[in-house]
Amino acid sequence: MTTTLRPAEPLRHNADGTRSRRFQVCVNGRPVGGLRLSTHPEYGPGVARIEDLRIEEPDRRRGRGTVAALACEEVVRGWGCKRIEASVPGDAEAALRLATALGYVVRSRNMAKRVDVTPPLPSGNVARPLTEVEYGPWLAQDRDRFVRSLTGRGVPETEAYAKADGSYARFLPDGLATTDTLISVLEQEGNPVGTLWLSLRPQTAFVVDVEVHAEQRGRGHGRTLMLLAEAQAAEAGKDRIALHVFAGNIPAERLYASLGYETTQYHLHKTLT
Repeated sequence: MTTTLRPAEPLRHNADGTRSRRFQVCVNGRPVGGLRLSTHPEYGPGVARIEDLRIEEPDRRRGRGTVAALACEEVVRGWGCKRIEASVPGDAEAALRLATALGYVVRSRNMAKRVDVTPPLPSGNVARPLTEVEYGPWLAQDRDRFVRSLTGRGVPETEAYAKADGSYARFLPDGLATTDTLISVLEQEGNPVGTLWLSLRPQTAFVVDVEVHAEQRGRGHGRTLMLLAEAQAAEAGKDRIALHVFAGNIPAERLYASLGYETTQYHLHKTLT
């Protein structure tokens, strides 16, 4: 039997500068699933994404998804893409095995937990809002750190800066005055030890960034900042908190796991040759 992709709509050129197209996954002309291909709105037209890949239950475990994913690579090579990305749910072990078998590498993952009773911050620790005077230097350092995280995982520098600038334009359009945004400084005995950037979204609170100052690391401040995030989320009426962590950041991954966070989604990428 032959598995192929059949276009389900014309190639779209979208308002955000991306192109996209939906496809049916077919076996001998019979539809057995579907997917969407698009180029990346932040990394640019050289990076593609596989979205919503699904195979109907009766046709699973027969290699349909594998052939469909490989066919996607051929399509986006024709679009001029040099890299392709995909995301799989945290509990979709079969999909994760398939992606890694095809050469995809985990770049990062999303994690989340429910917010119940939040313990108080350790004695001597208090939080205050980041000031306007502190905002400029903080933003510059955060941007550089974010870009280094991306380039250290194989993202070209130009794409990394485009991703970073797009993220700040999206999440901090009005700086410290951005709606539903809390950027805090954690102080211990009056000394700043780290910062927390929390976004209050409709269904959840999201830890956009947490950073312990270099000279203060290894003293438990990361855990205190995460407790602060939970306290702020609960105060805002959120019962769920989420975050994003890059693969290989072992101290952060261990911290989040110890606090009860569970993986909700893996993000993978593959270089096209």
